[in-house]
Amino acid sequence: MSSVSQSELTPGYANRWKALLFIGISLIVISLDNTVLNVALPSISRTLGASQSDLQWIVDAYILVFAALLLTMGALGDRFGRKKALQFGMVMFGLGSLAAALSHSTLMLIASRAFLGIGGATIMPATLSIISATFPSKERPQAIGIWAAIFGLGVGIGPVVGGWLLQRFEWNSVFLINLPIVVIALIGGYLFITDSKDPHAPKADIPGVLLSITGLFSLIYAIIEAGMHGWTEQNVLVAFGAAFVLLSVFAWWEWRSPNAMLPMHFFKNMSFTAANAALALVTFSLMGSMFFMSQYFQSVQGVPTFEAGLRVLPTALTLTVVAALSSRVTARLGTKVSVALGILIAGLGLFYMSRVFQIDTPYYLIAIGQVLFGIGMGIAMAPATNSIMGSVPVSKAGIGSAMNDTTRQLGGALGVAVLGTIMSQAYLSGVETLRPVIDNLLSRVPAAFAEQAQQIWPAITSSIQGAHIVADRMSQVPLIAGDVPQQIIDTSNVAFMTGMKEAMLIGSFIMVATAVLTYFILPAQVRRSEDETHAEVEQSQGATVPQPGGLD
Repeated sequence: MSSVSQSELTPGYANRWKALLFIGISLIVISLDNTVLNVALPSISRTLGASQSDLQWIVDAYILVFAALLLTMGALGDRFGRKKALQFGMVMFGLGSLAAALSHSTLMLIASRAFLGIGGATIMPATLSIISATFPSKERPQAIGIWAAIFGLGVGIGPVVGGWLLQRFEWNSVFLINLPIVVIALIGGYLFITDSKDPHAPKADIPGVLLSITGLFSLIYAIIEAGMHGWTEQNVLVAFGAAFVLLSVFAWWEWRSPNAMLPMHFFKNMSFTAANAALALVTFSLMGSMFFMSQYFQSVQGVPTFEAGLRVLPTALTLTVVAALSSRVTARLGTKVSVALGILIAGLGLFYMSRVFQIDTPYYLIAIGQVLFGIGMGIAMAPATNSIMGSVPVSKAGIGSAMNDTTRQLGGALGVAVLGTIMSQAYLSGVETLRPVIDNLLSRVPAAFAEQAQQIWPAITSSIQGAHIVADRMSQVPLIAGDVPQQIIDTSNVAFMTGMKEAMLIGSFIMVATAVLTYFILPAQVRRSEDETHAEVEQSQGATVPQPGGLD
């Protein structure tokens, strides 16, 4: 008989680092998916004849289902087993990827993407909850730092992988690439990940499940539609109203229910609430601001797809390295200072980029801002995530992870919608100076081409890409167009730049304000859940048990 620490009795402790490797492989398939897809959208449009609205729904079908199911899938993982949830999610994701790759119509592709959302919503909370259940509290910040690093790496390399695939294969290769990753994750997860679940799971909270799914679906749908069509559209207002009612009833029910899926007393702990709020606001600025980067490189600077992907790598690579090392920073500075400092650095990086961007800005100046932004995000995200996971009982790790993921999704969707609206308004204002030029051109167009010519202005106002396409087509008839095509390109570029810089500037202000707010409301150290505290008391008393074999 020998004395071992309580941490060594944690399920899966012996294989924890091997398990983390395959958790990371499971995670990277999620983080790669959307950024790889974005690069393939033009090719999908040409091959399947997808309209702009179709392309939007190919992206949004996944987001809607993913965000709406996160809380439910996290709770189911706690109830039936997190390893089972992860393996189930990977199978679903593999099947969805295969269906997407074999799609021969936009409707089939949209349906496949919605199916992928089920898999993603099951995988994402399972990865983080398995880490919480497998790693003892002393090692958990480092493990979560690696988790955040892997996720950031996947997001960053997505455009590069997508560009490389599309240079050599058809559009469906961006879905087929998921299949070998899924197989590796399934095999490794089966061998090295230990299952865990809530040993005292309450009865199923069916009303909570239904209210959370319908409420979150309505909210995400309203945000997406507002970003696309305007905040005062009738369907947007109806969806926001439905979301408010459904989520209000959900909160009321969860307060009263003895079997609550999301115990509302979690929100009394500021390690949980403040960290979730910080992540939502940071993701708002991150997704809303970075949404324009690839468009800037490709449309304004005329960089090919693959090179544009390489140009957004500095943020991801810096975030990956810093996040993996962030546990050392947090151990020295504490959770409060680390999160606030990281958000502040990221906000300053975003502010710098909002000032330095011009049409012909040298890339090295942009890369400086990207690195600064990545350093800040790398410092902040892992300790904020650890604050959330450390503040909930391990038995509820799935729902804690799902809440962390849900707030990020809501923040990101809202950021793209709000900052995208600000950018669009600035763009429309900027291209308005072209109106007299286009009207004059239309007056000189032969009657046979009058109907086609009427589409010029709607195309210019739709997007910078639309403006460039119009200019390219007009340049093929120089006798009619004259120097108008170049005017369209120059004006649309300036209008886009103006809107992009305004959106980034607002995003930077929100980040700085979030840093200040975080410093004042986030506890200096994670306020642990009751079962974590109890486990550490037992450990300090030196439990004496038979020494398990095979510990590493």
